[in-house]
Amino acid sequence: MATSDSNMLLNYVPVYVMLPLGVVNVDNVFEDPDGLKEQLLQLRAAGVDGVMVDVWWGIIELKGPKQYDWRAYRSLFQLVQECGLTLQAIMSFHQCGGNVGDIVNIPIPQWVLDIGESNHDIFYTNRSGTRNKEYLTVGVDNEPIFHGRTAIEIYSDYMKSFRENMSDFLESGLIIDIEVGLGPAGELRYPSYPQSQGWEFPGIGEFQCYDKYLKADFKAAVARAGHPEWELPDDAGKYNDVPESTGFFKSNGTYVTEKGKFFLTWYSNKLLNHGDQILDEANKAFLGCKVKLAIKVSGIHWWYKVENHAAELTAGYYNLNDRDGYRPIARMLSRHHAILNFTCLEMRDSEQPSDVKSGPQELVQQVLSGGWREDIRVAGENALPRYDATAYNQIILNARPQGVNNNGPPKLSMFGVTYLRLSDDLLQKSNFNIFKKFVLKMHADQDYCANPQKYNHAITPLKPSAPKIPIEVLLEATKPTLPFPWLPETDMKVDG
Repeated sequence: MATSDSNMLLNYVPVYVMLPLGVVNVDNVFEDPDGLKEQLLQLRAAGVDGVMVDVWWGIIELKGPKQYDWRAYRSLFQLVQECGLTLQAIMSFHQCGGNVGDIVNIPIPQWVLDIGESNHDIFYTNRSGTRNKEYLTVGVDNEPIFHGRTAIEIYSDYMKSFRENMSDFLESGLIIDIEVGLGPAGELRYPSYPQSQGWEFPGIGEFQCYDKYLKADFKAAVARAGHPEWELPDDAGKYNDVPESTGFFKSNGTYVTEKGKFFLTWYSNKLLNHGDQILDEANKAFLGCKVKLAIKVSGIHWWYKVENHAAELTAGYYNLNDRDGYRPIARMLSRHHAILNFTCLEMRDSEQPSDVKSGPQELVQQVLSGGWREDIRVAGENALPRYDATAYNQIILNARPQGVNNNGPPKLSMFGVTYLRLSDDLLQKSNFNIFKKFVLKMHADQDYCANPQKYNHAITPLKPSAPKIPIEVLLEATKPTLPFPWLPETDMKVDG
């Protein structure tokens, strides 16, 4: 039974639910407001705090550069507000389609794809020259090739237009969170494991830095380092390889040589800088608004328990047993007052095939601990839809790894958890009954609380980003530290 106890309320972790991918369709039409309203009211009655929605660049700026059409999203936001929920809005600068769980297809704007027809190098490219049209390569972040604008300027203009057109929703407190998309699937990573190019789990993926812009950048970097003879990797295998079958990732392979380390540092630093630059723009766009900024980091858990961490490395997370690839991201976020949103919260090692050396539990521990050590807020979501007690209990454990504190705030807790995603399956009676228990346990058995101040979540006006942190200082955070201890299981089980 839900209660209302001010001490226990400090253990309350809000729960959000992701809306369907195509709630506003590719033609910029809010398709089924009546059907959605019914579902939103069910979520509200279940104690859910809010919803998350992709705000697709490919829909909004479809007609041409700076031709934004926000009307369908305004209708959607109005409905969410009427249903008494808050909103997390994702600035989705990526294509929908071609990834796990993508059931609709929303490409990036046609006028951008048209530029790509004559300049294929605006897209991420693998070693064999295959282009990926999910997201623009970081190589064009500062290239003014989009009708005079750079990619960063496009993202910046989009966010400013969002602020202008959604100012009433921002002022009313409906929108609490702006998650800034930084790559494929909205995640700060390279598209190293695209299903659209034949990748299958648990393939190691491929490096994605063979467009002319990143090639030139690397050439300049090796020249500055006094090694003009170094080239981009040519021994890292194909999407579905296992690490040991490649020259790069095998034991004592290229990845541990001076050349390999230089490449991996360069490759991962490009991502760090990409995130940092775009968050600078997001901060300027939303300065003074009562919102939090957030970014998403991908939960690449396969091959985590081998020395080379191959699947993480190809995605741009230079994480090894003796090098923390995630804490520098958290340190970069600290200057923007931003939240690190991490995935795969529901997964347990024992559920994964043993031959893929998967470590989702240790990975979650590592990433969350690094965020807390950098004094930032961390949030998370499940990677795959699950409706069972085991998955819910694992999410609750990760949300409060050391359990509830009956006398005040818990030692460690996540800022919020977003459930993926709203569907008929979720609302099916037996599934929804257990989901309601999950929400109650995330709320530490407390009634739904409409006042975030009561659980230390008051959202204050966004402050300016702090000065840029030098790359050397960011990379000091690669020194590994032990994660915080986790309880073996949650003290707030849905089936306890």
